[in-house]
Amino acid sequence: MQEISELDLQNLRHLIGGHDTAHCKFSAYAEQANDSQVKQFFQKSAQSAEQTKQQLIQFLQ
Repeated sequence: MQEISELDLQNLRHLIGGHDTAHCKFSAYAEQANDSQVKQFFQKSAQSAEQTKQQLIQFLQ
């Protein structure tokens, strides 16, 4: 594996943190939603944010 620079590492950490925050917020919004379409939208958004976070984490392994 190629070494990543300190700047790239900081950027990855920032992106991972942002996607983690988005996942938490979208999950909370989905729990509070009364409309099934809105609930589904936020659930899909939360899942997408989690998947992207996991893909970014792979760069650190």
